[in-house]
Amino acid sequence: MADASSGRTDKIWRDGELVNWEDATLHVMSHVVHYGSSVFEGIRCYDTPNGGAVFRLREHMRRLLDSARIYRMPLRYSVDDLVQATVDTVAANDLRECYLRPIVVRTGQQMGFYPVGVPVECFIIAYKWPTYLGHEALEKGVDVCVSSWRRAAPDTFPTLAKAGGNYLNSQLSKLEAKQNEYSEGIMLDSFGFVAEGSGENLFLVRDGVLYTSGVGSGILHGITRDTVMTLARDFGYEVREQQIPREMLYIADEMFFTGTAAELTPIRSVDRVEVGEGTPGEVTKKIQSEFMGIAKGRLADRFGWLTPVPAAAMSR
Repeated sequence: MADASSGRTDKIWRDGELVNWEDATLHVMSHVVHYGSSVFEGIRCYDTPNGGAVFRLREHMRRLLDSARIYRMPLRYSVDDLVQATVDTVAANDLRECYLRPIVVRTGQQMGFYPVGVPVECFIIAYKWPTYLGHEALEKGVDVCVSSWRRAAPDTFPTLAKAGGNYLNSQLSKLEAKQNEYSEGIMLDSFGFVAEGSGENLFLVRDGVLYTSGVGSGILHGITRDTVMTLARDFGYEVREQQIPREMLYIADEMFFTGTAAELTPIRSVDRVEVGEGTPGEVTKKIQSEFMGIAKGRLADRFGWLTPVPAAAMSR
């Protein structure tokens, strides 16, 4: 059984084989340790009335393969292979809900960052991890600041890839925010326009229109971001992907983060300036309720976003 207190579980999928947690190790000479050569995903399995179900699993695995392709990391697995491996991992750990971390890393035991001929391994980890910014944040919102650290310029790091190395300046942004007693930082792109949070995409609402930065602003092409845009348009809201000047953060009616870990977290202030009335707005709450209702099986899965874990595997 999984150890809920530590987040640790029993089994990790490693290149086609379920191994014990303590055996899923790497050598200190692995390429990824020295040069940050990894791509990964964050996915959630939710406990629904019909058992465990993984949210938008195929889309996440497609993005994992896209990230590996961008970084020239050869994988022998298809989306179908990785979907099945994920279901097997959840079942092997006897879980109904968890956070999932598929990760592709360069391993080996040779020095030098040139990666040709370096082995590539794929892992899928099931982990007990609560809401990223806290359950209270989902209801009341969080206080954030604009970070002094910016997202990478378009000709530096490929931000469409969800790569481990891309999160080094995210760490600096998060540390800076927490040290200044904020929950999170909002990062600007290399041109000074709004990009996203340190580990989340960002939406603003003004006069009933949703705004989010485009993929040219150094953001990750988020799966939860796409989910929110789909739901918003289904409700009849206009959604605009465009460059957002920093000052628009201070005049938005509503604002929220999106991401697998953060889910949909309202923002109540930016740089100590209240967003709207300083409480989650109606558009935010409506989309949040629909998103979580579908993910947790309380509402019909009309978009086909859930991959069920077979009921037989859920026995305790």
